[in-house]
Amino acid sequence: MDKSQLARASVRKAAQRGHDIREEDAEQVIDALFGTVDMAGVIAETLKHDEAVVAGSFGRFHADGGSAAFQPGKALTEYLHGTTP
Repeated sequence: MDKSQLARASVRKAAQRGHDIREEDAEQVIDALFGTVDMAGVIAETLKHDEAVVAGSFGRFHADGGSAAFQPGKALTEYLHGTTP
């Protein structure tokens, strides 16, 4: 899934929850979080300062010896294993 597909899927998921957002706004949020070629995103900037980014029970981004690492949370792990809807 590329950025445009992620933005479209996010718009659909938000609509299912009663929220109306535009695809362009979703793409801007994705850019702000993950960054672009020209500008680092919030996650990268936070990791560079040796801080972790915890996304609820989805998981945790952290720096590990100069590299970015992701540790899945309980909700993501259970969903991938088919133990939650």
